[in-house]
Amino acid sequence: MSTTQLRVAGFAELDARTFHDLVRLRVDVFVVEQECAYPEIDGRDVEPGTRHLWLAHDGAPVAYLRILADPGGVARIGRVVVAPEARSAGHAGRLMTAALAEIGDRPCVLDAQSHLVDFYTRHGFTVSGPEYVEDGIPHTPMRRKR
Repeated sequence: MSTTQLRVAGFAELDARTFHDLVRLRVDVFVVEQECAYPEIDGRDVEPGTRHLWLAHDGAPVAYLRILADPGGVARIGRVVVAPEARSAGHAGRLMTAALAEIGDRPCVLDAQSHLVDFYTRHGFTVSGPEYVEDGIPHTPMRRKR
Protein backbone atom coordinates (compact mmCIF):
# COMPACT_ATOMS: atom_id res chain seq x y z
CA MET A 1 0.00 0.00 0.00
CA SER A 2 1.39 3.41 -0.93
CA THR A 3 1.58 6.17 1.64
CA THR A 4 2.00 9.94 1.64
CA GLN A 5 4.15 11.27 4.45
CA LEU A 6 4.71 14.81 5.71
CA ARG A 7 8.36 15.77 6.05
CA VAL A 8 9.88 18.88 7.63
CA ALA A 9 13.56 19.82 7.55
CA GLY A 10 16.07 22.63 7.59
CA PHE A 11 18.56 22.75 4.72
CA ALA A 12 21.32 21.09 6.76
CA GLU A 13 19.02 18.11 7.33
CA LEU A 14 18.36 17.52 3.62
CA ASP A 15 20.43 15.01 1.72
CA ALA A 16 21.52 15.92 -1.81
CA ARG A 17 18.97 13.65 -3.51
CA THR A 18 16.05 15.05 -1.53
CA PHE A 19 17.05 18.66 -2.22
CA HIS A 20 17.46 17.81 -5.91
CA ASP A 21 13.98 16.26 -6.03
CA LEU A 22 12.38 19.23 -4.24
CA VAL A 23 14.00 21.77 -6.56
CA ARG A 24 13.10 19.67 -9.59
CA LEU A 25 9.42 19.72 -8.53
CA ARG A 26 9.58 23.51 -8.16
CA VAL A 27 11.29 23.96 -11.54
CA ASP A 28 8.95 21.52 -13.31
CA VAL A 29 5.92 23.54 -12.22
CA PHE A 30 7.07 27.16 -11.88
CA VAL A 31 9.65 27.39 -14.65
CA VAL A 32 8.47 24.77 -17.17
CA GLU A 33 4.68 24.40 -16.71
CA GLN A 34 4.03 28.07 -15.89
CA GLU A 35 6.68 29.22 -18.36
CA CYS A 36 8.39 31.62 -15.95
CA ALA A 37 12.09 32.10 -16.45
CA TYR A 38 13.28 33.32 -13.06
CA PRO A 39 16.09 32.50 -10.59
CA GLU A 40 14.55 29.51 -8.81
CA ILE A 41 17.72 29.01 -6.76
CA ASP A 42 17.59 32.31 -4.88
CA GLY A 43 19.87 31.57 -1.92
CA ARG A 44 17.06 31.50 0.63
CA ASP A 45 16.77 27.69 0.76
CA VAL A 46 20.03 27.49 2.72
CA GLU A 47 19.29 30.18 5.30
CA PRO A 48 19.34 28.84 8.88
CA GLY A 49 15.73 29.92 9.56
CA THR A 50 14.27 28.30 6.43
CA ARG A 51 12.06 25.25 6.91
CA HIS A 52 11.21 22.94 4.01
CA LEU A 53 7.90 21.06 4.20
CA TRP A 54 6.85 18.46 1.68
CA LEU A 55 4.62 15.49 1.14
CA ALA A 56 6.38 12.41 -0.17
CA HIS A 57 4.38 9.68 -1.89
CA ASP A 58 6.30 6.41 -1.95
CA GLY A 59 9.41 8.49 -1.23
CA ALA A 60 9.00 11.03 -4.05
CA PRO A 61 7.90 14.62 -3.33
CA VAL A 62 4.43 15.44 -4.67
CA ALA A 63 3.86 18.76 -2.86
CA TYR A 64 6.16 21.31 -1.27
CA LEU A 65 6.42 24.70 0.40
CA ARG A 66 9.07 26.58 2.31
CA ILE A 67 8.88 28.88 5.30
CA LEU A 68 11.36 31.74 5.35
CA ALA A 69 12.35 33.83 8.36
CA ASP A 70 11.81 37.44 7.29
CA PRO A 71 12.92 40.42 9.42
CA GLY A 72 10.92 41.29 12.52
CA GLY A 73 9.98 37.72 13.36
CA VAL A 74 7.67 37.41 10.34
CA ALA A 75 7.36 34.03 8.64
CA ARG A 76 7.04 34.01 4.85
CA ILE A 77 5.44 31.05 3.07
CA GLY A 78 6.53 30.54 -0.50
CA ARG A 79 7.14 28.13 -3.35
CA VAL A 80 3.84 26.35 -2.64
CA VAL A 81 3.64 23.69 -5.33
CA VAL A 82 1.82 20.43 -6.09
CA ALA A 83 2.89 18.07 -8.87
CA PRO A 84 0.33 17.96 -11.72
CA GLU A 85 -0.44 14.28 -11.17
CA ALA A 86 -1.11 14.88 -7.45
CA ARG A 87 -3.46 17.88 -7.70
CA SER A 88 -7.00 17.87 -6.28
CA ALA A 89 -6.03 15.46 -3.50
CA GLY A 90 -5.88 18.05 -0.70
CA HIS A 91 -2.08 18.13 -0.57
CA ALA A 92 -1.76 21.93 -0.61
CA GLY A 93 -4.24 22.25 2.27
CA ARG A 94 -2.42 19.60 4.28
CA LEU A 95 0.89 21.41 3.76
CA MET A 96 -0.61 24.79 4.70
CA THR A 97 -2.05 23.34 7.91
CA ALA A 98 1.35 21.85 8.78
CA ALA A 99 3.15 25.09 7.92
CA LEU A 100 0.85 27.19 10.09
CA ALA A 101 1.35 24.77 12.98
CA GLU A 102 5.12 25.13 12.49
CA ILE A 103 4.83 28.95 12.41
CA GLY A 104 2.63 29.11 15.50
CA ASP A 105 1.80 32.60 16.76
CA ARG A 106 4.25 34.50 14.57
CA PRO A 107 2.78 36.81 11.93
CA CYS A 108 2.92 35.25 8.48
CA VAL A 109 2.93 36.66 4.93
CA LEU A 110 2.84 35.24 1.43
CA ASP A 111 2.45 36.40 -2.15
CA ALA A 112 -0.40 34.34 -3.60
CA GLN A 113 -0.93 33.72 -7.25
CA SER A 114 -4.14 35.74 -7.48
CA HIS A 115 -6.33 32.85 -8.63
CA LEU A 116 -5.50 31.16 -5.29
CA VAL A 117 -6.56 34.00 -2.96
CA ASP A 118 -9.67 32.10 -1.85
CA PHE A 119 -7.57 29.05 -0.94
CA TYR A 120 -5.30 31.14 1.32
CA THR A 121 -8.30 33.01 2.77
CA ARG A 122 -9.58 29.63 4.04
CA HIS A 123 -6.31 29.35 5.99
CA GLY A 124 -6.77 32.70 7.74
CA PHE A 125 -4.96 35.04 5.33
CA THR A 126 -6.30 38.40 4.23
CA VAL A 127 -5.28 40.57 1.29
CA SER A 128 -2.68 43.08 2.49
CA GLY A 129 -1.90 45.08 -0.64
CA PRO A 130 -2.69 45.65 -4.30
CA GLU A 131 -2.36 42.96 -6.93
CA TYR A 132 0.85 43.05 -8.98
CA VAL A 133 2.29 41.03 -11.85
CA GLU A 134 5.46 38.99 -11.37
CA ASP A 135 6.88 36.85 -14.16
CA GLY A 136 3.67 37.39 -16.13
CA ILE A 137 1.45 36.01 -13.34
CA PRO A 138 -0.89 38.18 -11.20
CA HIS A 139 -0.02 37.94 -7.49
CA THR A 140 -1.70 39.30 -4.36
CA PRO A 141 0.14 39.98 -1.09
CA MET A 142 -1.55 38.39 1.91
CA ARG A 143 -1.01 38.38 5.67
CA ARG A 144 -2.11 36.24 8.58
CA LYS A 145 -2.05 37.59 12.13
CA ARG A 146 -2.18 35.37 15.18
